[in-house]
Amino acid sequence: QVQLVESGGGLVQAGGSLRLSCAASGTIFAISLMRWYRQAPGKQRELVASINSSGSTNYAASVRGRFTISADNAKNTVSVQMNNLRAEDTAVYYCNVDATRYSGGGYYDYWGQGTQVTVSS
Repeated sequence: QVQLVESGGGLVQAGGSLRLSCAASGTIFAISLMRWYRQAPGKQRELVASINSSGSTNYAASVRGRFTISADNAKNTVSVQMNNLRAEDTAVYYCNVDATRYSGGGYYDYWGQGTQVTVSS
């Protein structure tokens, strides 16, 4: 099917930067939307940023101006550059992709396993 492999998570000090990447593999005909979610301890999962097939982006107010989402459509990857990180950015970050596996097929939601981002001090 479709698998999402994430990389780039880790520990960083406040004010630092981190780049997360997500690669989609398997049988993929087209992707309509790619998103990053995050979930902090004791909080609901929230949408951080999204980018559609036309390159249109959206950001949560809490990250706008600090995070930048981008996609490489040829490689079926999505990344988020996270700058000026704060302690409140600490969370598990999840990659989410809406994709269809064949021409004329329906679009379905696929999720990565999540990657931990921890911002200290």
